[in-house]
Amino acid sequence: EVRLEESGGGSAQAGESMRLSCVVSGYTYSDHCMAWYRQRPGLAREGVVVLGSDGSVMYADSVKGRFTVYKDDAKSTLDLQMDRLKSEDTGMYYCAGCARNGEVKYWGQGIQVTVSS
Repeated sequence: EVRLEESGGGSAQAGESMRLSCVVSGYTYSDHCMAWYRQRPGLAREGVVVLGSDGSVMYADSVKGRFTVYKDDAKSTLDLQMDRLKSEDTGMYYCAGCARNGEVKYWGQGIQVTVSS
């Protein structure tokens, strides 16, 4: 059974930092793309960062220079370091894993991030 479990969310003030962690089990994610998505209030779910199976990393323009993704194959974790948080970063954050065709197939349960201005 594939499981993606997020942790580390909560509340922060604008300008502060927060780190999200995703523990992956039942899935050889080193061979697949992984991603963090978020769903902000009133908006569709969107990709925050995608790590390709080829090692490529693509960040959404809205988080470039502020968010950094860390992947630890030995620990099977995918962390998202979020710096200089903004109120518009508020939302549910999801860890995601891809199928071999590159489409997202697995989702974590999501974790809430709330940033106050």
